[in-house]
Amino acid sequence: MSGNIQLLSDTLAAARSEGRAALIAYLPAGFPTVDGGIDAVKAVLDGGADVVEIGLPHSDPVLDGPVIQTADDIALKGGVKIADVMRTVREAYEATGKPVLVMTYWNPIDRYGVERFTTELAEAGGAGCILPDLPVQESDVWRQHAEKQGLATVFVVAPSSRDDRLAKITSAGSGFVYAASLMGVTGTRQSVGAQAQDLVRRTRATTDLPVCVGLGVSDAAQAAEVASFADGVIVGSAFVKLMLDAPDPGAGVLAVRGLAADLAEGVRKR
Repeated sequence: MSGNIQLLSDTLAAARSEGRAALIAYLPAGFPTVDGGIDAVKAVLDGGADVVEIGLPHSDPVLDGPVIQTADDIALKGGVKIADVMRTVREAYEATGKPVLVMTYWNPIDRYGVERFTTELAEAGGAGCILPDLPVQESDVWRQHAEKQGLATVFVVAPSSRDDRLAKITSAGSGFVYAASLMGVTGTRQSVGAQAQDLVRRTRATTDLPVCVGLGVSDAAQAAEVASFADGVIVGSAFVKLMLDAPDPGAGVLAVRGLAADLAEGVRKR
């Protein structure tokens, strides 16, 4: 089975044709449990997210702030494995037909085996991977296997990225470009800021890929602000915080579905 990079591209193009940004949600696998995490992922997609990123919990998540680190710790203590990540991808895709990516650091893939990981992700119906700590200049082996399996390789760019560096990153990537709205780790913030808009402008000058902005968006108003200049709005910590704060898993699922609906409305307001 080939991966779903084309479904990802078609989904982002469809949002653009509707005159809006896509809503991309993030939730880690195995949190609060494997089954509970699958329920939450389905809920954000049913609530209105166009695409979902499944986080592969990692012990040293350099891009992730305290909220996602807390969820990762819970998942790791619960014994989550890569097989559980693949199951989460499969069940989310089969239930919704929407694009599902994995967001992961390089070390777990390296230890698992690149060919094995990409083959299993494609077989699960995955659309690709976001790899925040894989340098472009060291990504050839990954990209060869990903392309063979029909998977997108999404790289992260930051406000500190110089224009020549942006061009190298975007020329190597596929699916979309993940634009980090500011320097720092994930987490909800009062304002996403002008840095993100400038980064989107500079990134678009180097590529025809959609440019999607993450880090900091937590409500419909911020989603509308980012949607006014980006092709996609990525939201993670706000969903995870609702799950952490919920009195029970069922309430958490209802809460993330509701936030997804609010954010989906926000990206349509622009």
